[in-house]
Amino acid sequence: MAISFFFFLSLLCIPFSSSSSDGPENFIIHVSKSHKPPLFSSHHQWYSSILASLPPSPHPIKLLYTYERVINGFSARLTAAQADKLRGLPGILSVIPDQVRQIHTTRTPHFLGLSDGVGLWQNSYYGDGVIIGVLDTGIWPERPSFTDSGLSPVPDTWKGICETGPDFPASACNRKVIGARAFYKGYQSHLGHSIDETKESKSPRDTEGHGTHTASTAAGSVVSNASLFGFARGEARGMASKARIAAYKICWSFGCFDSDILAAMDQATADGVDVISLSVGATGYAPQYDHDSIAIGAFGAAAHGIVVSCSAGNSGPGTYTAVNIAPWIITVGASTIDREFPADVVLGDGRIFGGVSLYYGPPLPDFKLRLVYAGDAGNRYCYMGGISPSKVQGKIVLCDRGGNARVEKGAAVKLAGGLGMIQANTAESGEELIADAHLVPATMVGEIAGNEIREYVKKSPFPTATILFRGTVVGPSPPAPKVAAFSSRGPNHLTPEILKPDVIAPGVNILAGWTGFAAPTDLDIDPRRVDFNIISGTSMSCPHVSGLAALLKKAYPKWSPAAIKSALMTTAYTLDNSGSTIKDLATAEESSPFGHGAGHVDPNRALNPGLVYDIDNDDYIAFLCSIGYDSNRIAVFVRGPTGSDICEGKLATPGDLNYPSFSVVFYSNDHVVKYKRTVKNVGTSVDVVYTAKVNAPAGVEINVSPCKLEFSGENKTLSYEITFASDGLGLHAVDSLQAFGSIEWSDGVHLVRSPIAVRWAQGLKDSI
Repeated sequence: MAISFFFFLSLLCIPFSSSSSDGPENFIIHVSKSHKPPLFSSHHQWYSSILASLPPSPHPIKLLYTYERVINGFSARLTAAQADKLRGLPGILSVIPDQVRQIHTTRTPHFLGLSDGVGLWQNSYYGDGVIIGVLDTGIWPERPSFTDSGLSPVPDTWKGICETGPDFPASACNRKVIGARAFYKGYQSHLGHSIDETKESKSPRDTEGHGTHTASTAAGSVVSNASLFGFARGEARGMASKARIAAYKICWSFGCFDSDILAAMDQATADGVDVISLSVGATGYAPQYDHDSIAIGAFGAAAHGIVVSCSAGNSGPGTYTAVNIAPWIITVGASTIDREFPADVVLGDGRIFGGVSLYYGPPLPDFKLRLVYAGDAGNRYCYMGGISPSKVQGKIVLCDRGGNARVEKGAAVKLAGGLGMIQANTAESGEELIADAHLVPATMVGEIAGNEIREYVKKSPFPTATILFRGTVVGPSPPAPKVAAFSSRGPNHLTPEILKPDVIAPGVNILAGWTGFAAPTDLDIDPRRVDFNIISGTSMSCPHVSGLAALLKKAYPKWSPAAIKSALMTTAYTLDNSGSTIKDLATAEESSPFGHGAGHVDPNRALNPGLVYDIDNDDYIAFLCSIGYDSNRIAVFVRGPTGSDICEGKLATPGDLNYPSFSVVFYSNDHVVKYKRTVKNVGTSVDVVYTAKVNAPAGVEINVSPCKLEFSGENKTLSYEITFASDGLGLHAVDSLQAFGSIEWSDGVHLVRSPIAVRWAQGLKDSI
């Protein structure tokens, strides 16, 4: 069975290696471009010569990829001893073990306020001509989301190809899917043998589903009457429905290898993409920037003017879990929308508990069935083969969430003879409800309801229940958006002065295109095949922002990636559709910037942000210097040796990076923190005055100087300094040693908002 990427697997991201210490591994080698001796006609020839000079081994050396654009270097299969030898050779900047990453796995345009004829869609012509490179599991090009009807010719800027194969003819590409490639050398090298093409296609064809879903979310064409088994029926369309898709298949059954990811990023840059959408990353703590191939590749892509949008990860609600947190990446968390698929539990005592489900099939009997707790029938998580048929046959089974895939629990109940399932959240997931296309009548309920139902089963002499399925419901109740419990959180564990995630976007129960190879549940025992599927994850929120970035790129082709990010962040909102602060599904309390970043994206407001915080490559280098990177570590990013003066212009503090948000840490002896910012007027009015309004966090005094910014034709860019002073009460008066606020600049028309996150962190400085 193909690995199920979107069921929030708890997989560790670790370097893979052979079982023996002298066995071969894949390594990524960063090389100084300028060190190539003139006797070699190409870098590829030079790299081959370098590898040929290494000590012999019983295992043949294999050159996997040559990288030229987002990084400079190559990847190869070597022994550890050969890798050590490489590190001492002239021109070698870094030798890093290849790592395996995992994928972080309709109504949303309306929820985002996008509509025909007005706002961002109209002003960007739906992203026509902008190219989004989707790095994922490939694409199923025959889906209606990828029709090219009504599209203009392929952009002249496109330099890529449509890589064909036995199951991927040239006709698979068109004016919508303008290119497709597959990158598997790192994966296949790890396997030690050829890919089994009976289980996964070696071509760009998507045999998993995830890539088709993300591509159609970002830039799918308009499809009428789309649904999954009748759920969420309506018009499905990507965020940038006239943008073009270039599909780069980087993810396989065992994951997505850095060597393949870098090769795809390198190729996408050469091909001429405008946006890279990458719903892939580590689970666990984010690696150091200079050991994070996604961060390094994104730095190179951004230097070419490419916006890189990445998922924050599905390891929430724990703190410090956000990944893809380099400041040159747009880091996207996940939120709900105003659409539910209610499936209520009705107990024998008459109580009703709300749940959600996408079950479609034969109904339950029209009377209540006996209810049993799976913990009393073999295993509380309902593992396959783990529950006793004699105890569940003909009954509804209450299973606890966690331990295995959600849909697998229902399949286990069905195979054991159960007739229905109630899946109950535990404290980890709180009140987060995710709908699934179960194989048995089933629903998911929150932690509170789960505890009540468990208690009912325990105390009732004859517990019974049924499930009422109510289809699709759209409306203001419950309020939306909410931050998904699974969405990874800050603070930023690498650089606490940079707030992450940046924004949140729809990522729960999202309808989009699906593969024809796999079932909607991704279970082998599920024979169903669908055109569209409804799934959840930051993998789903990322392509929403990728598509919005494409729209802004079309509207403002000269804007930098940082300016586009700034527009999305400073116009984001933090109130739900009931007018209250966005809630966190994990706690049912108000969310904080460590969960929602600057807030929920607001596309139409992003079209006219008023001011932008811009950042260029020199600024990012100054940032790296400020966090202690020396010239050797920075060389990996700039693709060559740097002089000792590279850090002469370093920032006084990482918090001085011209970021559109503020993250402040008061250490034990630091009671005052000062940051500098520069903003550019991009509004239609040249002569305009912006005034600052501060919503100070509890326990903090804030001063902004100057508090007014007077722009003119001569002064389009102005700077200010913001001072944060702890009033000494923070360690005592503020719960959990953190507090939040914001600064808002307004000219009476625009509201340019930046969140402020403050922490009192005694002893933290020594632990980071």
